[in-house]
Amino acid sequence: MHLELTPEQTAVRRLAADFTDREIAPHAAAWDRAEQVDPGIVRALGDLGFLGLTLPEEYGGAGGDHLSYALVTEELGRGDSAVRGIVSVSLGLVAKTIAAWGDEEQKRTWLPRLASGAALGCFGLTEPGTGSDAASLTTRAVRDGGDWVIDGSKMFITNGTWADVVLLFARTGGAPGHQGISAFLVPADAPGLTRRPVHGKLGLRGQATAELVLEGVRVPAAALLGPEGKGFSVAMSALAKGRMSVAAGCVGIAQAALDAALGYAGQREQFGAPIAGRQLVQELLCDIAVDVDAARLLTWRVADLIDRGKPFATEASKAKLFASEAAVRAANNALQVFGGYGYIDEYPVGKLVRDARVMTLYEGTSQIQKLLIGRALTGVSAF
Repeated sequence: MHLELTPEQTAVRRLAADFTDREIAPHAAAWDRAEQVDPGIVRALGDLGFLGLTLPEEYGGAGGDHLSYALVTEELGRGDSAVRGIVSVSLGLVAKTIAAWGDEEQKRTWLPRLASGAALGCFGLTEPGTGSDAASLTTRAVRDGGDWVIDGSKMFITNGTWADVVLLFARTGGAPGHQGISAFLVPADAPGLTRRPVHGKLGLRGQATAELVLEGVRVPAAALLGPEGKGFSVAMSALAKGRMSVAAGCVGIAQAALDAALGYAGQREQFGAPIAGRQLVQELLCDIAVDVDAARLLTWRVADLIDRGKPFATEASKAKLFASEAAVRAANNALQVFGGYGYIDEYPVGKLVRDARVMTLYEGTSQIQKLLIGRALTGVSAF
């Protein structure tokens, strides 16, 4: 892997950093308190091409490689992980999956709108009773003539109340486990689909999170994404790449923690001198800096593997596991540098702590990542 960024990648990174510093970071605290980011941010992300990265230009995408995508999601995560989540889900989980599994009509229908920010997607996998055990989902789709009729519910769905299309997973066959699951593209305004916002979250408070309830939702046969019964494969392929963007977002959180801690330590004086000169404070800063670099390199490795067409799933699990746990450590260490002021939301580190914590839970918990890595190492399933 070549660790020097190309001029194009450097330019994309700078564009994302400037946008984050100008349009996201100054508003992050207010959005967190209001429990909603400015909806106008979606169009702005689309106008910059951030919602179309890696998508084919023939479908309205911006092209580009996966390292550029990781650089953008890192910068967005540095500003506000709630905004990063909009991109990671609508582009990373939904649009990329349509590009990989969709037929020509599905690509023409959805990809230009998703890439431009005219539409958002959400990923309907998790249910009230099934999280890590996704193969046990109970939402069901039944054939009725030329249509499918879907009943069930989904929980903790990012972009759920804002989305225009739901990449929904439902059981279509009698086979137990993953064999009977199929994927569907369900318009969010379909009759019988109710969306209920989830409030009171610990972190990612500005992100639109929802419960979806489907009661007799009817979609045509053309809504099936990929072959019938292959929905679990569709979901897992999406999540494998999605773990890279989550890892990149975690690098952004850790970088924000380092930036905040360095700035505060340089100006905060105790015992007649800035605390940056105290060895134990330097130890905290050192630990954050090492976590940032290590997480970033693990994430870049995944992007490099994807771009070269190499297997990457295990490396993505490693990156997601390390980067999410590193983000928690980094945010906690930054709060320690701030002391009591870190507990006040006038300062950024309390939000970083809250936002980092969920990263160890969604798109595969840390425990699930360890099981996947362990299985890859030994060839033996630990489930």
